[in-house]
Amino acid sequence: GIKWMSSLEAKFEDAKDKKPTAEKLERLRREKINRFRNRHKINVQGTDLPDPVATFDQLQKEYKIHPKIMENIQAAGFQVPTPIQMQAIPVMLHGRELLASAPTGSGKTLAFCIPLLTHLKQPRNKGFRALIISPTRELASQTHRELVKLAEGTGFRIHMIHKAAEAAKKFGPKSSKKF
Repeated sequence: GIKWMSSLEAKFEDAKDKKPTAEKLERLRREKINRFRNRHKINVQGTDLPDPVATFDQLQKEYKIHPKIMENIQAAGFQVPTPIQMQAIPVMLHGRELLASAPTGSGKTLAFCIPLLTHLKQPRNKGFRALIISPTRELASQTHRELVKLAEGTGFRIHMIHKAAEAAKKFGPKSSKKF
């Protein structure tokens, strides 16, 4: 049938249609995030994943990263997070498990070191509180070097253990049982 209405009613009807619904806003937000991920070649799987971050400042605002860590990131010359950092850091800061792969030199070390230090919050005199296991000494040395730079001025003590005998001398003979 034909629907008759006055011009005033038609204007009201048009205004009603233009008001965005919560579902529509969420869909638009999801589309924007998917475009961002596609532009940066970020592929993710899983449910209820946190949104990627575009800047290190965004990390500071949304996740309250220690100001000294943020200062160390800037001092190291990092201006914009790499794609692996954009997605992996928020995932880890939400306490989610993560399996990530990216090419050499893509920033994976920083991607897991920032959340690690953030979760530890502040130094405590309670022995080893985090452990990073590396497949080679070269990679362990690189990770140690980057973590020392990142944690500078925060009070965290960063150690690299590559021989059990040296560790026993440095941390005490009962360290293997204690830690």
